[in-house]
Amino acid sequence: MTVLAAAIALIGSLFFALGAALQQYEAVGSSKPRLLTLLRKPRWAIGGVSILIGGGLHIFALSAGPLTIVQPMGVASLLFALPIAAALHKRKPTRMELMSAGVVAIGLIGLVLLVPPHDGPTYLSPQGLATLFAVSGVAAVALWAGSRIASPAGRAALLATSSGVLYGATATLVRVLVDGGWNWWYLLALPVPALAALAVLQRAYAVGHFGVSFASLQIADPLTAVAFGALLLGEPLPTGVAPIAAAALAAAGTVALARTTPLERNA
Repeated sequence: MTVLAAAIALIGSLFFALGAALQQYEAVGSSKPRLLTLLRKPRWAIGGVSILIGGGLHIFALSAGPLTIVQPMGVASLLFALPIAAALHKRKPTRMELMSAGVVAIGLIGLVLLVPPHDGPTYLSPQGLATLFAVSGVAAVALWAGSRIASPAGRAALLATSSGVLYGATATLVRVLVDGGWNWWYLLALPVPALAALAVLQRAYAVGHFGVSFASLQIADPLTAVAFGALLLGEPLPTGVAPIAAAALAAAGTVALARTTPLERNA
């Protein structure tokens, strides 16, 4: 079952990477990419379906195998996404792009494997929900504001990080609903950060540095979820030098991607 779970997670990563590349291809170059406008583009909509399939396969893989095997397979989406996006833009990914993406992937795998397991109850109070929304909202807005004065690569990174923070809040809320019992008020609140994250991510994709955007998203999402897990759900944080080194490695790979990935425009 472990081998099957790893294979399913890897296929899920491929679907997720394909969906992200398709959505970026349609969003790139737009000054203000609106969700309703993008939704009318078949390629962008197919990308959304592909992302949903990838997420479903990842969830199924988690039910069939251990977290320590399945989660690293999810990181492979970054390595899949760069060649797919490059092909859509009719170019080949450079060796430095792929090497930088590999560095990011190694750092992310380290972070995933170093997060301590938590078997306790998952409960989020109404005050905790308000804190979740307030902290993620302020952080997302601050990152968005910073992106307005950044270089193109920096703008892509900051916007994608803003989206990743909101997706991390969404993931935290999903975990509460799944592991802590259904709460209809929390379920109704779920689309707020999810849709905001999706909208901000399209603005990151529109800048044109797909590798930077996708890597920043891949880093910010799990880190935010781990931070909220510790802050609001009482989950343990990884300790020691190793998590810091893994995070630094992922960040260094993202900086390298910003220097090597060309600015892409839709033809």
